[in-house]
Amino acid sequence: MNQTTTLPDHVISLHIAVPVRRVWDEITKLGQVQRALYNTVLESDLEPGSPLRYTSPDGKRVFVVGEVVAVEPPRKFVHTYWFTTWKGGGPTVVTWELEEEAGGCRVTITHSGWTPEHEAYEKTAGGWREILGLLKHELETGRLPLKTRVLYRIMGWFMFLLPKSTRVENVDRPGG
Repeated sequence: MNQTTTLPDHVISLHIAVPVRRVWDEITKLGQVQRALYNTVLESDLEPGSPLRYTSPDGKRVFVVGEVVAVEPPRKFVHTYWFTTWKGGGPTVVTWELEEEAGGCRVTITHSGWTPEHEAYEKTAGGWREILGLLKHELETGRLPLKTRVLYRIMGWFMFLLPKSTRVENVDRPGG
């Protein structure tokens, strides 16, 4: 297939009944678990051109790598996105946009740059919907749903079964 062929962007938007700043602080939180983002830890200095990655809480697995494209607090955060289990397609781009609206803020995620070579295109939109739902639930109630907390606990027990491509030593290896 032609590498220049692109698929439609995933655009997911949701109202969260908290101030923009609370959402911003959560999605750009460094070195601490972001529970709504599948219990990952964001590592970056959040400067355009700097590397970015989402790791397991223990730092032994890397799930997403990328580069910071733009940071405009507290409204816009853009980064490239490469899921470490992907085999083809190249990096995509994730754009978080936050805007004030009555009773809270609108959070919009646009995930762009998809080609037919990306094997996870269809699944990713559902993942972003789930993440926004978890972010809303956590910020509005102070905790995640019980089923999510149980699932995260189980996932932690079985981290050793994840593909070798997620191991930090494989991600950090040149060409890895």
